[in-house]
Amino acid sequence: MSRRKALRANPRRLLAALATILVAVGVTVASGASFTATAANPSNSFSSGTLTLGDSVSGAILTASNLKPAGPTQSGEVLMSNTGSLAGAITLKTVNLVDSTPAMAANLDLTIEDCGTDLDCAVGTSTTTYSGKLSAMPTQALGTWAAAAQHRYKFTVGLDGAAGNTLQGKTTSVGFQWDAA
Repeated sequence: MSRRKALRANPRRLLAALATILVAVGVTVASGASFTATAANPSNSFSSGTLTLGDSVSGAILTASNLKPAGPTQSGEVLMSNTGSLAGAITLKTVNLVDSTPAMAANLDLTIEDCGTDLDCAVGTSTTTYSGKLSAMPTQALGTWAAAAQHRYKFTVGLDGAAGNTLQGKTTSVGFQWDAA
């Protein structure tokens, strides 16, 4: 009987032979030698930067009293600083407006000047950041400041010349909020 006939007649032998061949191939492949190597970079560290603002005034920038229509203006200054380690886009907006009836804030002329990084508002190199009614002031984009950058701002307020007698003895208050992003 030929080998083929013998395998066909006994399929278990055929399966055993195939299984033996597969095991032999697996052992041959798995027993191959290989080289390995490793490299390590220990003690990597990461930290985040900071974005903080500081100012030279602990309370109000400006307290104006005894204002009269078309009368003299009153002003105050503040030194703002990016005290963090990162650059940031700085904005200024009004918050917590508390107004009288009739609305005094709609009759207050507000001018905000950026005296620049030379920090001197008297030199004449100031840039007007806002000029208009206190009640209408939108959020002001003041640019991107590098870490440790400083700007001096001058706030000037006066009562509109068209303000009538209904504003006598009235008050308004507002907060100015500086943000960095």
